[in-house]
Amino acid sequence: MPGSKKTMTIRVEIDPETEAQLASRARAQGVPVERAAARILEDAVASRVGTPLNLNVDDFHTMLANMAEGSEQLPSLPTERFTRDSFYEDRV
Repeated sequence: MPGSKKTMTIRVEIDPETEAQLASRARAQGVPVERAAARILEDAVASRVGTPLNLNVDDFHTMLANMAEGSEQLPSLPTERFTRDSFYEDRV
Protein backbone atom coordinates (compact mmCIF):
# COMPACT_ATOMS: atom_id res chain seq x y z
CA MET A 1 0.00 0.00 0.00
CA PRO A 2 1.41 3.41 -0.89
CA GLY A 3 1.94 5.64 2.16
CA SER A 4 1.38 2.88 4.70
CA LYS A 5 3.80 2.55 7.59
CA LYS A 6 5.52 -0.67 8.48
CA THR A 7 5.08 -1.69 12.09
CA MET A 8 6.89 -3.95 14.49
CA THR A 9 5.28 -6.02 17.20
CA ILE A 10 7.33 -6.55 20.34
CA ARG A 11 6.63 -8.15 23.68
CA VAL A 12 7.73 -6.35 26.82
CA GLU A 13 7.37 -7.62 30.38
CA ILE A 14 6.69 -4.88 32.94
CA ASP A 15 5.99 -4.93 36.65
CA PRO A 16 2.42 -4.47 37.93
CA GLU A 17 3.06 -0.88 39.08
CA THR A 18 4.30 0.16 35.63
CA GLU A 19 1.38 -1.66 34.04
CA ALA A 20 -1.07 0.28 36.24
CA GLN A 21 0.62 3.58 35.37
CA LEU A 22 0.50 2.74 31.67
CA ALA A 23 -3.19 1.78 31.88
CA SER A 24 -3.94 5.03 33.71
CA ARG A 25 -2.13 7.09 31.08
CA ALA A 26 -3.95 5.26 28.28
CA ARG A 27 -7.33 5.95 29.92
CA ALA A 28 -6.42 9.64 30.32
CA GLN A 29 -5.50 9.81 26.65
CA GLY A 30 -8.53 7.83 25.55
CA VAL A 31 -6.42 5.31 23.65
CA PRO A 32 -5.74 1.57 23.98
CA VAL A 33 -2.85 0.60 26.26
CA GLU A 34 -0.88 -0.62 23.25
CA ARG A 35 -1.10 2.81 21.58
CA ALA A 36 -0.07 4.62 24.77
CA ALA A 37 2.93 2.30 25.10
CA ALA A 38 3.87 2.83 21.45
CA ARG A 39 3.73 6.62 21.89
CA ILE A 40 5.97 6.46 24.96
CA LEU A 41 8.47 4.28 23.13
CA GLU A 42 8.38 6.47 20.00
CA ASP A 43 8.92 9.62 22.08
CA ALA A 44 11.79 8.01 24.01
CA VAL A 45 13.54 6.84 20.85
CA ALA A 46 13.06 10.18 19.11
CA SER A 47 14.42 12.13 22.08
CA ARG A 48 17.46 9.84 22.36
CA VAL A 49 18.30 10.05 18.69
CA GLY A 50 17.92 13.82 18.65
CA THR A 51 15.48 13.88 15.78
CA PRO A 52 12.59 16.32 16.07
CA LEU A 53 9.15 14.86 16.61
CA ASN A 54 6.80 15.34 13.71
CA LEU A 55 3.53 15.29 15.61
CA ASN A 56 0.14 15.27 14.05
CA VAL A 57 -2.53 17.42 15.70
CA ASP A 58 -3.91 14.56 17.82
CA ASP A 59 -0.46 13.58 19.12
CA PHE A 60 0.34 17.24 19.84
CA HIS A 61 -2.82 17.59 21.92
CA THR A 62 -1.99 14.34 23.70
CA MET A 63 1.49 15.68 24.49
CA LEU A 64 -0.02 18.88 25.89
CA ALA A 65 -2.49 16.88 27.99
CA ASN A 66 0.38 14.79 29.38
CA MET A 67 2.31 17.94 30.25
CA ALA A 68 -0.73 19.39 32.01
CA GLU A 69 -1.41 16.19 33.95
CA GLY A 70 -1.52 17.08 37.64
CA SER A 71 -1.59 20.83 36.99
CA GLU A 72 -5.06 21.08 38.51
CA GLN A 73 -3.30 20.79 41.87
CA LEU A 74 -1.26 23.94 41.27
CA PRO A 75 -2.46 27.15 42.92
CA SER A 76 -4.41 29.55 40.77
CA LEU A 77 -2.81 32.98 40.65
CA PRO A 78 -4.52 36.14 39.44
CA THR A 79 -3.04 37.43 36.18
CA GLU A 80 -2.17 40.77 37.77
CA ARG A 81 0.53 38.90 39.72
CA PHE A 82 2.45 38.40 36.47
CA THR A 83 4.23 41.67 35.86
CA ARG A 84 7.57 42.41 34.29
CA ASP A 85 8.92 43.39 37.71
CA SER A 86 7.81 40.09 39.24
CA PHE A 87 9.91 38.15 36.73
CA TYR A 88 13.04 40.25 37.30
CA GLU A 89 12.73 41.16 40.98
CA ASP A 90 16.00 39.40 41.87
CA ARG A 91 17.96 41.43 39.29
CA VAL A 92 17.67 44.84 40.90
